[in-house]
Amino acid sequence: MKITVIGRGNIGGGLADLWERAGHDVNRLGRAGGDAGGSEAVLLAVPGAAVEAALSSVAGLEGKTVLDATNLYGGARPPAGFASNAEYVKSVTGGATAKVFSTNFASLFGRVADARVRPSNLWSGDDQAESVVGQLSHDAGYEAVRLGDLSMAATQEGLAGAIFAISQSGLGEFVYRMAPPEQL
Repeated sequence: MKITVIGRGNIGGGLADLWERAGHDVNRLGRAGGDAGGSEAVLLAVPGAAVEAALSSVAGLEGKTVLDATNLYGGARPPAGFASNAEYVKSVTGGATAKVFSTNFASLFGRVADARVRPSNLWSGDDQAESVVGQLSHDAGYEAVRLGDLSMAATQEGLAGAIFAISQSGLGEFVYRMAPPEQL
């Protein structure tokens, strides 16, 4: 798959590395922006408050499936008129959109392949994004677990704060697994 990653930090860079190892063709874009026109999927992995600026610096996003891995911290809010960054992303691109990779610790990406069982990767979004989310989650070492449609993205953005609070309360960085009882 041809993937454009917007953001070269821990999340964007870490996932880009994993996807390249899995055989995907990855186009990495930083602050200068660039063109995503030749891509089948786009990962948005920038600070949550930088979503508008990041998207405005990238051409070729129209109709693309976009995976929004952003989080909002320190009182940051989604762009005016939107309940979540993911809903804003969809309004800009017009393509299938998913909030995903926002509740996993990037520092553990390199160790996920060694997990006893595949950790979960929560996502919410459009039905049309499901196959891309499933494939790219799998290729990064995770199993996609759906939280709901795109209206649940705001809930997921809030859940990221809880994930980090758990980490800071003594557990440290962790992976999680959500599975039906028959998979226990």
